Amino acid sequence: MRVVLADGDDRRARDAAQCLDQEGLAEPVLLDDPSGYCSPAVKTKAEASPWSERIDLADPLHVAALMVAAGEADACVGGANRPTADVVRAALYCIGPAPGVETISSCFLLVLPDGTPITYGDCGVVPEPDRDQLASIAISTAATHEQLVGETARVAMLSYSTKGSAGGSRVERVRSATEKVREQVPSLAVDGELQFDAAWDRDVAATKAPVSDVAGRANVFVFPDLDSGNIAYKITERLAGARAYGPLLQGTARVIHDLSRGCKADDIVTVAVIAACQAARRGRDAS
Repeated sequence: MRVVLADGDDRRARDAAQCLDQEGLAEPVLLDDPSGYCSPAVKTKAEASPWSERIDLADPLHVAALMVAAGEADACVGGANRPTADVVRAALYCIGPAPGVETISSCFLLVLPDGTPITYGDCGVVPEPDRDQLASIAISTAATHEQLVGETARVAMLSYSTKGSAGGSRVERVRSATEKVREQVPSLAVDGELQFDAAWDRDVAATKAPVSDVAGRANVFVFPDLDSGNIAYKITERLAGARAYGPLLQGTARVIHDLSRGCKADDIVTVAVIAACQAARRGRDAS
């Protein structure tokens, strides 16, 4: 898989590209001078975009994303020295959402010290999701979890309430989003509203949500807003000692991922490998 590293002028990206190449993990394209990659296909994609006036062919993130959109690369990774908003805009302007996806969002794959993988969404893109956006985030996060982990997703729609223990418009939004997920993907195991302890702990679930097929067994956690999701992944990483991979963008037509500005070369390698695996999976599914 050919993965474009949009931060070609960053030493961490250069070190990551060397590792990817030497270990045979992916075919890296280190994008340092955007003008050298503005092929006719890239320019055509830029002109055809509904956001063409906002695309900057001197911006390496935009050119990297256009290379993916044009089929000149399989995935793109960038943002080592840029805010997440820049990467999201590149994804929206140059690649666009996947068919049927209402909201581009993000998630974090977290691996706990005992090796247990869990996925949190959204932790990086949508500040105050409405009912429809929350449902879209849940569906996308479940799909990302299944792609990367290879196990069936069990989705907990999180709240400060469990099954009517509290009320209010924020609780009702989570309940309504849960119902929309069930309508759109009947095969997906999803439940809400659930407090985190009920979603995670089987003993608590037996008391708070005894008839739920997700409570106490969830592996995908959908947070009601960006504040709670972003705080939670950092607490899980710092206090629980989990390895955090992301923010991984989801809901895009082709694979593009963000990097933390505090990332190390090893982190870029890991996200690039994740991107390559997802691109390969999409290719197999399409065929």
